[in-house]
Amino acid sequence: MAAEPNETLSGATLLARALRAQGCEYMFGVVGIPVIEIAIAAQAEGIKYVGMRNEQSACYAASAIGYLTRRPGVCLVVSGPGLLHALGGLANATENCWPVLVIGGSSDLDQEGQGAFQEIPQVEAAKPYCKYSARPSSIHSIGFFVEKAVRTSIYGRPGACYLDIPGNMVNEEVQACKAKVFSQCPAPPKCLADYSSVKQAVELLSKAEKPLVIIGKGAAYSHAERPLLEMIDRCKLPFLPTPMGKGVISDDHPLCVAPARSLALSNADVILLCGARLNWMLHFGKAPRFRKDVKFIQVDIHAEEMGNNVSSGIFLYGDLPGVIEQITERITKRGNIMQAEKLSEWTVQLNKKSERNLMMNKELSSVVTVPMSYYQAYGQIKKFLPQDCFIVNEGANTMDIGRTMMPNHFPRRRLDAGTFGTMGVGTGFAIAAAMLAEGQAEQRGLPAERVVCIQGDSAFGFSGMELETSCRYNLPIVFIVINNNGIGTGMDQDSWDAIKKPALEALPMALSPNASYEKMMEAFGGKGYCAQTSAELHKALEQAFYNTATTCKPALINVIIDTSADRKPQDFHWLTRSKM
Repeated sequence: MAAEPNETLSGATLLARALRAQGCEYMFGVVGIPVIEIAIAAQAEGIKYVGMRNEQSACYAASAIGYLTRRPGVCLVVSGPGLLHALGGLANATENCWPVLVIGGSSDLDQEGQGAFQEIPQVEAAKPYCKYSARPSSIHSIGFFVEKAVRTSIYGRPGACYLDIPGNMVNEEVQACKAKVFSQCPAPPKCLADYSSVKQAVELLSKAEKPLVIIGKGAAYSHAERPLLEMIDRCKLPFLPTPMGKGVISDDHPLCVAPARSLALSNADVILLCGARLNWMLHFGKAPRFRKDVKFIQVDIHAEEMGNNVSSGIFLYGDLPGVIEQITERITKRGNIMQAEKLSEWTVQLNKKSERNLMMNKELSSVVTVPMSYYQAYGQIKKFLPQDCFIVNEGANTMDIGRTMMPNHFPRRRLDAGTFGTMGVGTGFAIAAAMLAEGQAEQRGLPAERVVCIQGDSAFGFSGMELETSCRYNLPIVFIVINNNGIGTGMDQDSWDAIKKPALEALPMALSPNASYEKMMEAFGGKGYCAQTSAELHKALEQAFYNTATTCKPALINVIIDTSADRKPQDFHWLTRSKM
């Protein structure tokens, strides 16, 4: 629609229209001077605005939208402290390779350098934690910078971008006819791997006696589920998902060897790495976690990742779904390439180990104690999880045990602390997933997928006030706090009561014993439950899932477990150190 000759637009409206033109549908933030008008303008343009209680949580939520939709969510923050609080979210998104756009208000240009309200060098402060950090040179250039920031966030290795909007630009007006509109940047171009490298990769796989496919969250982000499943089924290759790679191929698939993770990693002779990095989460690809002579085939969209932490390998640079199709096509042309007898022996070995570990988990979950163990609690939780639900999981043992106890059947349905190991992300992630599920359900005319957020009590404490946000927006999230009174371990009531000087005598990891977190939810209008036994937990889960479905209000279950509860013994320390 053509603009009227004398029509004027504010900077806030120009910004909101530019965001909408680039396909940004969700904005999370904490408003104040000078960005209130930006949030109002965004809503006027049809962008859903979610007011959060802390900028970190707002940025976590926006980045989760980026991961789940491949279009950046927007995080809106005020100047100075507002932007500084969001830096944790910026860094988390960049480390996780998730697109997000943070927009920060800043002091007026004509006050720069004079000690303006909340004045700090915001563009420079954000730069180390994102792919692109800039300030529009004028109100007319806002559309240009928004398009560039969105494009940068999704092209190549996805990540965070920051735009700085001086306060005077927010309300400054410009003639509508002079405001240039930039069309939506297209999805990133797809590139394929060098064909000779694909042939080398297939040759290497054909010689493998103990091959393994590792499926990372990059595979989930790139929607590689169909070509990966076709390749796995055709070649009968065992696969191991990383935490957020779970569900790209269902955990129930007969070739999923996640329960035999240690055995698979330490014995595989050829590993096809699909959208995963050889960082701390995969022990840098080094012994003793891996064989010294293991060969890696790396598939990645980021060329600089090739050969990182490994001295040799075959590197397939390109878009993961397309590269996997190249591999499958080459395998089909070449015929049956795998050493069937050796591969069968390897698969049987892994399956036996998987069955033993699954049985051990089942036995641990069936042992009835008061207070409960992690396994006992998860044994009950698992019974209520819909197959297609979003599982948000964070905390130390809470997350690690949850990964082994809760199956994922669909891609992009597990959100956890991720590559950066960030605690406090869970509530923001859950709010983003619930908003997205609600929006998609409206479009499809179907019920929204359920969102279940399971956190340790320490992790919950980072962003507990966001319970109010979930109630305010009527988001039917089931929150479950696994409460062991501490960070990793805590103190029981009797031990705590015996202390006279907590600052000198209490365990540094200890939190208040038996805190009533469920009452926080009740304070904001949701349903709260406390469970100290398996029977109480079963009943609370039953009521929480029913009430959230019928009232569209969130619920929180405070699950009291043993303060000394722990994981079963591990072959390798989680942070790369061997226990041998």
